[in-house]
Amino acid sequence: MAFNTGLSGLRAASVDLDVTGNNIANASTVGFKGSKAQFGDLYASGFLSAGTNPIGDGVRVQDVKQSFAQGNISFTDNGLDLAINGDGFFILNNGGEIRYSRAGQFQIDKEGYVVNNQNMRVQGFTADEDGNLSGIRGDLQIETDNLAPRRTTLLQTDVNLDSREEVLERRVRNLGELQVGGANGIDSETFTISYNDGSPDETVSIPTGATARQAAAEISGATGFSASATTTATLAALTDADVATPGFNFELSIGTGQIQVDTSGIDSLAGLRDRINASDENTILASFNNAGELQITQNQGEDISYNYTGLGGPVEVRGTVIPIADRIVDSVDGGGNDFEVAFNGGNIQVTNAFNPIDQRTYNHATSTTVYDSLGNSHEMTQFYVKEPSPGNGVGQSEWSIYLQIDGEYVGNTDINPYTARFNADGSLTSINGDANGEILVTDWTPKDSAGEPNGADGPPADPTSVVSPIPDPPTSSAFVLDLGDTTQYGSSFGVNDQQQNGYTTGRLSGLDVSDQGVLFARYTNGQSQGLGQVALAGFQNTNGLSPVGETTWVETFESGQPIIGAPDTGTLGSIKASSVEESNIDLSAELVNLIIAQRNYQANAKTIETSDAVTQTIINLR
Repeated sequence: MAFNTGLSGLRAASVDLDVTGNNIANASTVGFKGSKAQFGDLYASGFLSAGTNPIGDGVRVQDVKQSFAQGNISFTDNGLDLAINGDGFFILNNGGEIRYSRAGQFQIDKEGYVVNNQNMRVQGFTADEDGNLSGIRGDLQIETDNLAPRRTTLLQTDVNLDSREEVLERRVRNLGELQVGGANGIDSETFTISYNDGSPDETVSIPTGATARQAAAEISGATGFSASATTTATLAALTDADVATPGFNFELSIGTGQIQVDTSGIDSLAGLRDRINASDENTILASFNNAGELQITQNQGEDISYNYTGLGGPVEVRGTVIPIADRIVDSVDGGGNDFEVAFNGGNIQVTNAFNPIDQRTYNHATSTTVYDSLGNSHEMTQFYVKEPSPGNGVGQSEWSIYLQIDGEYVGNTDINPYTARFNADGSLTSINGDANGEILVTDWTPKDSAGEPNGADGPPADPTSVVSPIPDPPTSSAFVLDLGDTTQYGSSFGVNDQQQNGYTTGRLSGLDVSDQGVLFARYTNGQSQGLGQVALAGFQNTNGLSPVGETTWVETFESGQPIIGAPDTGTLGSIKASSVEESNIDLSAELVNLIIAQRNYQANAKTIETSDAVTQTIINLR
């Protein structure tokens, strides 16, 4: 029996030496997990055969158990070297066989897949073309193709307009006021304008029945002319007693649209004024004139119709047009109606007629780059011009906004600039009545340096079909200018933020990996796009995994099924990029274990030697 006992000890000591030697050999292997031999004693026993003083039969190796303790993390110069800080394993696809590893030395193969040194593909959660991560697991692949350009569909501008700015001065002459339509005015008119600088004469025709707004547009079409249109209705006969009468009703229309005015519960003209100003129509303002009469002003020259209980019928008010010339005109010939205004003399007026090449005609300007569907860059400039305050100037401020791309007007702002109105606290009320402060630009034709269309998508066929936000995929050059965060405070003009969502084409310039294992591709156009996310797997019984070489393990019945998730979620560890996890071997301890295993081997060999000597003595008996 002593021979068998010693022999089992030799075997056990040999296994211990092998395990220790393997640990020492892999002390520098990335992601390696050390092992330890575990032994158990042997006894010969059977049913009803165990003695009171049993003698053991030696030792056997019960298990070679691996230690999955965290190894040290060291930094490298490879961006795709990844280390797991915490629990979990990388998931590797080995030609269809799934393996698990802690060794994160990865690279890109010729097809763009992220692989380890044995060309096993790293698995993770894939991303779509826009970089949005999905829950679908597959082999991570890095596309090395050019990043396709993206046209600008949204430009967000956050600026502060200096409320201390003055309305800019420009000395011009006033043709006078032209009353449009109505019994006391002219039904139509034709003007011939002669310029003293030798420019050709121009003719302006105002059609019969034109509103003030329409007449202003016709006059503004003449070279050097800018016409404003306003409509003011004075309710001189209306008193507080009328408003306080039970059943009082007030109806108001601008152009062809009726304005809802809630008159319930009011008992004074001041109450009616407030209800009118609280309506959804942002182009009107109700106020009291110097005579204490209630008046309604429409700042775009649309006809005003109103009626209230006891008036006997609707009253219509037509607009007044004030054309202003920024070049001196010798005379205006009224033609058949003999309407003539001499221009040598006349009143000098101060206005802020806009000219983009004259910095004296606008208060502020800011530029940014936008992109067409081909990825070509274009410079967009926003001009801000302070206007006289609407109404009586209390509690409201107004600015005009002009837009140019590559020096050409867009948004029809060469004729009708956008109007931004601000509250008394400096916050934006609306832009052309839009409370969100959004401008839809639907008339931009991208052009090349020669001023010709460059082949990119142009304006939509139906501008009225454009909505905000622009749906994907965009089909035209239309985009949204969001000025909703614009303010008007008593401080210097400043661009707080300006962002747009377009970019030109770009080449892959580098890769970054976040702590959550998200792979970001960096491109030469400054963009960064998610390509996928590394997936990690955890197990209920890590020690149940079976090692299969190449610092990898496979799932077994004892390990249980993998629990797969994103890094830094649940019990899974985080990812450290440009790092690897070193072997968890303590080399000093292993060398000591090597000495102990050697001594054990020698001692067991001595047992066999001694048993042999005893046996030889018995054989030599005669």
